[in-house]
Amino acid sequence: MSRIDVLLGLQWGDEGKGKIVDCLTSNYDVVCRFQGGPNAGHTIEFDGKKYVLRSVPSGIFQPYTLNLIGNGMVIDPVLFKQELEELNQSGYNLDGRLFISKKAHLILPTHRLLDAAYEAAKGDRKIGTTGKGIGPAYTDKISRNGLRVGNILDSKFEKKYAERVKKHECILKSLNFEYSDQLTALESAWFEAVEFLKHFQLIDGEYFVNEQLKAGKRVLVEGAQGTLLDVSYGSYPYVTSSNTITGGVCTGLGVPPSVIGEVYGIFKAYCTRVGAGPFPTELFNEIGDEICQRGQEFGSVTGRKRRCGWLDLVALRYSIMINGVTQLIMMKSDVLDTFDEVKVCVAYRIRGKETENFPFDLEAQPVVPVYETFSGWKTDLTKVTSESEFPVEFRKYILFLEKELGVPIKIVSVGPDRKQTIFR
Repeated sequence: MSRIDVLLGLQWGDEGKGKIVDCLTSNYDVVCRFQGGPNAGHTIEFDGKKYVLRSVPSGIFQPYTLNLIGNGMVIDPVLFKQELEELNQSGYNLDGRLFISKKAHLILPTHRLLDAAYEAAKGDRKIGTTGKGIGPAYTDKISRNGLRVGNILDSKFEKKYAERVKKHECILKSLNFEYSDQLTALESAWFEAVEFLKHFQLIDGEYFVNEQLKAGKRVLVEGAQGTLLDVSYGSYPYVTSSNTITGGVCTGLGVPPSVIGEVYGIFKAYCTRVGAGPFPTELFNEIGDEICQRGQEFGSVTGRKRRCGWLDLVALRYSIMINGVTQLIMMKSDVLDTFDEVKVCVAYRIRGKETENFPFDLEAQPVVPVYETFSGWKTDLTKVTSESEFPVEFRKYILFLEKELGVPIKIVSVGPDRKQTIFR
């Protein structure tokens, strides 16, 4: 029986997972998504073109790779339809290569309205969601009120839909959220997209994955968001609504822990975060602004500006531990090319004491980062084509990180294109 290799983000998402999955997929027969929804926004660039994937696995750019939207995902039929139409227009036909688990849950139009209503009710304590209805859809799943993809094949689907909407409307009214003008238009587009969804191969995803493994096929699992946004282990409550860590692969695809093989942990050479929530190494100066501009740190789905800061090894060690990472992949190294100095947070100082442990609550007390400072490499890494061309200062940076983290950095990305990827 084959093993499943897993690629996960180790920070607050937006690490560049899409590009690396795309680089790795030529070695795999199947690529799966196991959690999250259409807020993923994986950006892939090659041949001078940019593609943004929201729900579809990044393996779709390889002509013979099968792709599965797994049990643990939530799907908005409208956004799914838009995504597939954009891919078709770009010349990528997914007929016969895209499979959707019938146990994946649906995002209803009222889930989007609830998302907006809940955020408005929080006032200054907003989470900073993408407003796609993902959280409310997962809430319904856990409370046993959700609708699943397989339900759209049921003759009683519209009745079941109406029952859910009635419950949602009661909540919206209790929150004094005006929605009547929006719902009719949202529902019209949604039901049209549901018909579109029926044309795809809706399957029992857990059987599909396990049969592929038994047949000796190589399977790569692609995470969305990042470890520090995990609903159980992230910086709660400023997290996403699903388990983004390796353990979530088993529940999100229906596979046993024994089949997990390599765990690729992906991180940026610095840190970013979008939306609200604690961020110990955030920079509120011109350095943070320069990182943002050089790194084009704006959400691929929402367009929101990302908050930027130095690399945080306290958080990174924590992510490596709970995911069982076996190989590291460092992204966007080139963004730091111009700096005279590069800093790395190696510990936190909390109430006068230093710790290397990620705390229960980052907001409970002031967290002061303890930094190590390195000389900048002042070299255009985007033109580097092999490890032998790395400048001395950059080599020192990599070796320091490997020593601190205890895991080898096997891939270094030095630009957005497929070709700007150095395998060590």
